[in-house]
Amino acid sequence: MYRLDQFGEVGMVLDSLERYRVEVHGIPAALAGRGLALVEGLADSSDLLRLAESIGTVVPHRDSGADGVTTIADLGTERVQSGFAGFSACALNPHTDRSGVDHPPVLLMTSCGLPTATGGECVLIDGQAVYDDLAESEPDALRAFCAPRSVLFGGAAGYLGSIFTDADDGRIEVRLRLDDLAQFSPEVCRWLPTLRAAIDRHAMMIKLDMGQGYVLNNHRWLHGRRAFTGQRVIFRVNANPLPHLGIPFGFRPSPVAASSGMR
Repeated sequence: MYRLDQFGEVGMVLDSLERYRVEVHGIPAALAGRGLALVEGLADSSDLLRLAESIGTVVPHRDSGADGVTTIADLGTERVQSGFAGFSACALNPHTDRSGVDHPPVLLMTSCGLPTATGGECVLIDGQAVYDDLAESEPDALRAFCAPRSVLFGGAAGYLGSIFTDADDGRIEVRLRLDDLAQFSPEVCRWLPTLRAAIDRHAMMIKLDMGQGYVLNNHRWLHGRRAFTGQRVIFRVNANPLPHLGIPFGFRPSPVAASSGMR
């Protein structure tokens, strides 16, 4: 089991996230650069939806309402069904959204409608940092994670692909889930502890207060959460960016990683 309680103290990583805080008008530039923007002033789900519609085309989710907004809260079910762990108080492994479909939405946007008193910190990991780390420290592992048709995401009717995939214009896209709806090839399984260790090294955590949220490039950043107690409400919207904003898919590997022969 992937243990989120192994991460360091939240206060030790908040400073490293401060550089991602932007005003609303700065979100497109932040997404085009680092792939992540931390935002405030989202009073309710309508504010999040307006933000989503200002920078993208909303993509409905299985669990969303007709407007495309999903309300995520602990439903109190005794047994968590596969693929529905978000509606519990359990920790969520770092993952990308909609890994089981051919073309996952590029943007993931969340805001906090009700913070919890204990736990529930958001866990954010830059896939570019993980990729570059593996290219330098464990190139054989990275080759396995780039192998075509090495992971079945989302069950039998899901998507057969890889954790890291070559995209257009020399960019890389990441796709990941670490639950029982992902089936890995034996070679990928052999290297999963290495992947988890790299994810741990680059994990950052932040506790959202009411009205705070983030927008991230779902083809670059992984997200998860720590377990919590009490009530917690998060609003979520998936979208694809408006073309004129120039928000790219995925990420460019570092020059060192690109020259290592991974691509």
